[in-house]
Amino acid sequence: MKLEELWRIARFGVVGLTAAGVHYWTVIALVELLQIAPLHANVGGFVVAFWFSYFGHRYWTFSDTVGHQPGQRQSFLRFLLVAVLGFLMNAFLFFLFLHYTDIPYYVALAIVVLTVAAMTYVLSRLWAFRRIAS
Repeated sequence: MKLEELWRIARFGVVGLTAAGVHYWTVIALVELLQIAPLHANVGGFVVAFWFSYFGHRYWTFSDTVGHQPGQRQSFLRFLLVAVLGFLMNAFLFFLFLHYTDIPYYVALAIVVLTVAAMTYVLSRLWAFRRIAS
């Protein structure tokens, strides 16, 4: 593996872990402070983390792989699709943990968020932010 790719993975990890933290703590805050049900709070966590994740990945993680104006719209739409797919997987797995295990919601959420992150990297790297011809 090339050093350049290792740095990209490291940047993805920094942005992804930070976005996961934003998601996680947004859910915790919504549940604990506003008494919103965990599954509903998860939607709020996703929305807040999506924007952090998109801008972090677009302008730092994958900044060298996309063009300017035409590529921005295409990469945004692709990343939105990747994020929605990730969220659907997140919601489904979170639902399964909440309803079929005795694992506390905050542990289940941590497991789910980390699992979905791996899928998000692969789809972002190979599709959403791949080099777009101008």
